Amino acid sequence: MRLVIFGLTVSSSWGNGHATIWRGLCSALARQNHQITFFERDVPYYANHRDLSNAEDYKLVLYRDWADIKAAAREVVASADSAIVTSYCPDARAASDLILDSREPMRIFYDLDTPVTLERLSAGEEVDYVPSYGLEPFDLVLSYTGGRSLVELRDRLGARRVAPLYGSADPTLHRPVAPCPRYDADLSYLGTYAPDRQAMLEELFIEPARRCPQKRFVIGGAQYPTEFPWTENIWFVRHVPPPEHPAFYCSSALTLSVTRAAMAETGYCPSGRLFEAAACGTPVISDAWDGLEEFFEPGRDILVASSASDVQESLKFDREQLRQMGKRARERVLAEHTSEHRCTELLSLLEVTA
Repeated sequence: MRLVIFGLTVSSSWGNGHATIWRGLCSALARQNHQITFFERDVPYYANHRDLSNAEDYKLVLYRDWADIKAAAREVVASADSAIVTSYCPDARAASDLILDSREPMRIFYDLDTPVTLERLSAGEEVDYVPSYGLEPFDLVLSYTGGRSLVELRDRLGARRVAPLYGSADPTLHRPVAPCPRYDADLSYLGTYAPDRQAMLEELFIEPARRCPQKRFVIGGAQYPTEFPWTENIWFVRHVPPPEHPAFYCSSALTLSVTRAAMAETGYCPSGRLFEAAACGTPVISDAWDGLEEFFEPGRDILVASSASDVQESLKFDREQLRQMGKRARERVLAEHTSEHRCTELLSLLEVTA
């Protein structure tokens, strides 16, 4: 299959969760001999933090302006079997017009931020990556979250055929490795700063740090403001690149997964970080959201916390008990939630749509 993608970024993992998802999925597709072309606008904030410049198994096209590559993009789309436009693609509307004008490929919209999209629509905001005519013309609409998000994509944006395509982990990258002293932590958290995660992060990370001054807490990520409520026992690592994620996770006795508020509200919203940490064999504490049990069994594969006290109790767990929990979570990811699994799911959806 020849697949063309118009996305936010695959070249830089700085400040976004799209890049690692696409790297794993594109590589999995390439291993099955599918040909992928990924179009990405070359914006300064990703160019300055680029951690992938040349993909060996798929084609990355970086461009400065849509007008510069419109003709080439049309040619690639015309010879493709499937074409995908994603949320937060800077030229999503132009790319949507282009692929919908072509009758050759299967036309797909993949919203990697569905609850955020729906929340902005409810607030009356302009969602500049959604075409003005909605999603009805697309052959297939994929959503990074399931549950009622799928119903709302149909009811509010006119999507005719909707299916979830969740995050995943790439087991060639996300696996147990030796711990690194720099990342040593009793509890870690890896993620870009987001205002709508802050309240839960303060409850499940900052407050436990205040209550447990003898414990070491480590945050890794980008865009954290200077007014962030740091404590003396919280260490900060600015932007951990994807190749370092396994060492970050494997240096933690426990790691925390916090979901963006809009996503937690709709449920069925496992983050890529959740799968990645579990694939590394690191025991995870997650905030609570509907559908979590569809991915991991709470109390067996994963710990679930709603308060700082829950986290405090988790920090008292025996290390061997936690290690066994991490092992079970890893087994679950390898059995159900790898890039290869998502690749197979995507191909099955494309076959049914065709």
